[in-house]
Amino acid sequence: MAIDQSRPFKPVHIAILTVSDTRDLANDRSGETLVDRLRADGHVLADRAIVKDDADAIVAKLEHWIADTGVDCVITTGGTGLTGRDVTPEAFQRVAEKEIPGFGEYFRWISAAKIGPSTIQSRAMAVLAGGTYLFALPGSTGACKDGWDEILHHQLDIRFRPCNFVELMPRLRER
Repeated sequence: MAIDQSRPFKPVHIAILTVSDTRDLANDRSGETLVDRLRADGHVLADRAIVKDDADAIVAKLEHWIADTGVDCVITTGGTGLTGRDVTPEAFQRVAEKEIPGFGEYFRWISAAKIGPSTIQSRAMAVLAGGTYLFALPGSTGACKDGWDEILHHQLDIRFRPCNFVELMPRLRER
């Protein structure tokens, strides 16, 4: 696995959605962690929002960004646990056209090295909807760091070899 320096970098336009009943922009450390990392890697923050743990509200925001040609990718933080209010995966399923099961599997594999069997409580996942990538990460800053640093940092860089999500973007809407 390596970066092909002969290929030019292509910034991805990323929207960040924090799903929480208690956070706002002043105390949203997980959302801010993702914003800092995507900008440090040269990507563009297309938009940022916080919505309550409500499937309809999450779906509405996702559908808005899926329809926005200025958003290539959405990363959510929060709502992936097992409590009654954790409904981000259910919202993703309502808009999904294709699942990307390897994302959640790989995230849990990475997480297991840090938190052991507690990783089985995570429902981190990814889907494709309307040609837009959607990634759901847990709400902890550590999980956001792991998801970005270990997966998205590489997969959202068109220079990453042997393959990456960005090189597929021109073909995601093919029928």
